[in-house]
Formats: sequence, structure tokens, C-alpha cells
Amino acid sequence: MQHNVIDTKDVVIRFCGDSGDGMQLTGTLFADASALYGNEISTFPDYPAEIRAPHGTVSGVSGFQVHVGSVEVNTPGDYADVLVAMNPAALRANAKWAKATATIIIDTDTFTEELIKRAGYATLDPITELRIEDRNIIYSPITTLTKESLKDSGMDQKSIVRCKNMFTLGMCFFMFNRPLEYTYAYLEKKFKKKPDLIAPNKKVLFDGFNYASNIQAVANTYTIKPAKQEKGLYRNISGNQATAWGLIAASEKSGRPLFCGSYPITPATAILEELAIHKNLGVKTLQAEDEIAGICTAIGAAYAGNMAVTTTSGPGLSLKSEALGLAMITELPLVIVDVQRSGPSTGIPTKTEQTDLNQALYGRNGECPIAVIAAHSPSHCFDAAFYAGKFAMEHMMPVILLSEGFLGNGSEPWKIPSMKDYPAINPPIINKCEGPFKPFERDPETFARKWAFPGTPGLEHRVGGLEKNTAGVISSDPENHEKMVAERAEKIARLANYIPQQKVIGPEKADVLIVGWGGTFGHLLSAYNTLSEEGRSVALCHFDFINPLPANTAEIFARYKKIIVCELNSGQFAGYLRAKLPQFKYEQCNKVQGQPFIVEEVVNAVKNIL
Repeated sequence: MQHNVIDTKDVVIRFCGDSGDGMQLTGTLFADASALYGNEISTFPDYPAEIRAPHGTVSGVSGFQVHVGSVEVNTPGDYADVLVAMNPAALRANAKWAKATATIIIDTDTFTEELIKRAGYATLDPITELRIEDRNIIYSPITTLTKESLKDSGMDQKSIVRCKNMFTLGMCFFMFNRPLEYTYAYLEKKFKKKPDLIAPNKKVLFDGFNYASNIQAVANTYTIKPAKQEKGLYRNISGNQATAWGLIAASEKSGRPLFCGSYPITPATAILEELAIHKNLGVKTLQAEDEIAGICTAIGAAYAGNMAVTTTSGPGLSLKSEALGLAMITELPLVIVDVQRSGPSTGIPTKTEQTDLNQALYGRNGECPIAVIAAHSPSHCFDAAFYAGKFAMEHMMPVILLSEGFLGNGSEPWKIPSMKDYPAINPPIINKCEGPFKPFERDPETFARKWAFPGTPGLEHRVGGLEKNTAGVISSDPENHEKMVAERAEKIARLANYIPQQKVIGPEKADVLIVGWGGTFGHLLSAYNTLSEEGRSVALCHFDFINPLPANTAEIFARYKKIIVCELNSGQFAGYLRAKLPQFKYEQCNKVQGQPFIVEEVVNAVKNIL
């Protein structure tokens, strides 16, 4: 069979197997090698929702999708060019994501009668049952080959079998002409304290590469050239890691030490873990006993003069709601990061959604408006976290930063910025005052109060959940209460004077304006590009700042004939826009499946209203 090397602009690969098969690591290593090679990448880890589902069942399947390109890559891809399925359950759960032209690699050692039945097939012929006979299927005894590769390694059989993901990775490296050196370096670093494991892992990786180069089933290999990028130093970064670093950067720029009080929760835990690594940068972290303790320790840290942070997901945000009201009425700076997941209740904790928007906007008692910012990509989480910290400290108020599981766990190349390109953060710290200190006396422009640290002579004052007057004295006077409620709301409204004007991608006037927020950005941008290339009259308006909305929002909306709001919920942002800007009509494109949009879904929704 003739071997062809095909030059392609982009490719989508989906690795899937049992949750113990190492598919997350396999996908991450392929993505990292591609990023270091210079490709554009976007990843989508797809974890099982159960902590430990029964082995070989569909509910226990773990997946990792990576989109690699020499051109701009905005999403992890809708459908896979290559599907790696390590067992029958993985194939059953993911066959629908394989393109009609896809190559499917399966480990034939796992396609036993027992495992086929356990995966829920009606017959013992999964390929025919799934109607994928026309795909290029590579039948490989991967488990057997891994055992053969490592038979002289001295490792026990269980450890040897666990290395089959590295054998599979080697096969994929051959198919896409990925260099092995990057992964060799990773293995040397990972097993630095267990050097006996370095050589076996390198060997099985190389043997997988060599096996793929010798079997005739791999007729074609593919080359994806490095992308043309701005000059600079790049690294692959996940959204949760970028969030942590953005918070650290804000701490550095403000001169205030960073404190994070949090309770572990999927999919936000990695932010707390990343912050805990950086004690050398003055970061203090506390793993609290519950969500309420997490936010309350952060409020205490803010009172003491720290840049305060608490991280969570939807259920935890619910538990923090009373303390959020405390942060708001005391007017202390606090960043609350909510990495959204599927709900309600525990819901599907490892899947992504945008269903916490209403909770972020309204989920507190009393008149309690809070500023809301949303990140739109894994790398943008850095900027979103930085500015959440900046606005919280400079305007003396809590700020909710909405991320999503899709962003927090996903990754993409990030050009490491120079901190000189980021603005200074100047909290309104007061060290002394003439006359009696009035803690709720406001800046005439921002309406922010002063930040007086406890123990400063002459600035003693009382904070707490009870209403107070400007002098900080507890007051139940009806007119004072209404005045303070109005001032706190006005402070949020005035933030619109400090956030950027909203931008539009595409023409200033068009038949349809696609509107979105948060992590749907890449999919909406891809849909906009597709529609534009077809000659459709469309534009894209994607919001990072939600409360308050950018000051020019109404001006933008007035220029377009139709507006369609696309979001991964039942219409929460659309409802918010109807309340804020009722003069416009809003069409909707919604999805609540725990999965990101497929670009085609957005394209069809727009075409239906054109």
C-alpha cells in the first residue's frame, strides 16, 4: 500500500476510554506537543459525571478532544477526524462524534463478549450496530502489544496495562508527524523521583509510534504546519490556571496580598490548587470546611486589607449567597469565581453550562446588585480575573467572575504578557483623615468608599450586616436605608464608565446580530465566519461585562434588524436584556445538554430567522 503524507490545515482528534485508561493525560500530552510545535489548539476534556462508574459502562467513559491547526482555531471542533476508542463503551458513547471520513482506532483486546454486553449493545457486532462500517477502522490489539513492549521492564502486569495509553499516543504521534521529544521531556520531569519508570514509558511510546509506521492500515499520515503567530513567548494554558494567574497579577499590581478562602468543588478546585502552589508570591490559601466558611474567611481577609477571593461552582454559589449580601452591604472588595456546571443541585457536575447567570445577577435577599464579569476563552480567563480584581478593589465592592467547566478545564495557546502592559490598580486606601472618619462617605465619581484597615489610629469603624449611615452608625431610619440602597446600586451603575465600550465583529449594520456571552465565544465566532463566507448579512456582539452592560449596548442593538441571543441555558441573558433594554426584540438559540454548542446549531438558528 502506498503511503501518503497529506498536508492539512487542521484536524480534530477525540481520545476516549474508561475513566482509568488515561485518556485525559493522553489528550493533554498530544495537545501540549502540538502547542510546543507551534500549532493553534483548543481542547475539550469531557469527564464522566460519576466519581467511579462501573468499569466498561457508558457512564464511566472519559473523553478528551483536541483541535489542532495551522490556521486560527476557535473551538475544540464539532466532529472528530480521528476517534480513539479504548473499549466498546467508549465507542458506543462517541461514535456519533466521528466524521463520515473519520479514522477510528480501537483496542481489539477489550472487545470481548463480556465488555460488549456491559456497554449495552444489542448484538456482539458493535461496528455494524453503530453503522460505522464505512469508516477507516484500525483494529489493533493495543493491550497485548503494550504487554509485549514492556515484558522485560520489571513492572507488574497492572502497571504495564496502564501504559497502553502511551502506546496509543505513540500511534497518534506517527499519524500526525508529532515529535516525540516533548513527551520524552515530560516523562523525565514527571518520573524524576521514580527514574525506573522513565525508560519503560519512553519505550512504549516509541513502540506505539513504530507499530503505526509498520502496519498497512495507516495508509496516510498528516502534517499540520506551525501557525503564524505574533512574536512572543507562548504556552498552553487552561482556564482555571489562567484565572489563578490573573488573580495573582491583580494582587501584584495592587500591592495587596492575595487571600483565597475556598471549598473544593468540581470544576473550580484547580484554581485553589494552583493558587496554593504560589506561596512564594505572597499568596495565602485556606481550604475551608464548607462553602460558607470559604467566603466568610475571604470577607474577613478583605476587611484586614487583602485582595480577597473565593472560588466555587453553582451549588457553592447558592450557599455563599447570604455572605455575598454581607460583602455587598459592608462594601468590601471580593472576587467570587463561579466555574459553572450543569445543574440544578448536583446535576451533571463534570459537564458545562451557563445556567448560573440569574443566580449571579439576582440570587440574594434584599436589594443587592453585584457586578458580573464573564470570561470568554481559557486564555481570556487571565484578563477577566485581573479586571475582576481591579474593579473589586478600586470600586470597593464584590465582583462575580463567571467561568464555565468548558473554559476551566479546556486549554489553548496563550501569549505570556508583560505586566507593564497592564494598568495599575489603585485601591482607595486611607491612612488618616481630618476630623471624624466617615466609612461610607463616597468618592463623587465612582461612589466607592474608602478602605480603612483595622488598627489604623483614628480610622476605627464598625462593619457588619446591619444597615448604617454615612458615618458608619447603625441606622434603621427608613429614608437613610433607601438612600444607602440607592447609593450602592449607583456604584454598580457607574462601573459602566470604567469598563470598555462594547465591540462588534463584522459590519456596523446587518440583518442579524448574533449576541452571546461567556464561553460560547469560539463557537459563535466560528458560526459568524461560516455565515459571512456564505455571503449572509450578520455580525457578532459578544459580552464580557454583564452587570453593568457596556454604555453603548443600546446604540449597537439599534443598528441591526434582528437580534438572536445564543447561550447554554433556557434564555437567561435574553431575559436580562429584555428587562434592561425592552425596546428591542430578541430571538433565542438555546442548548441545555451539558455540552457546548455545535457550530452548525448556531448557523442553522441564524438562517431560520434570516
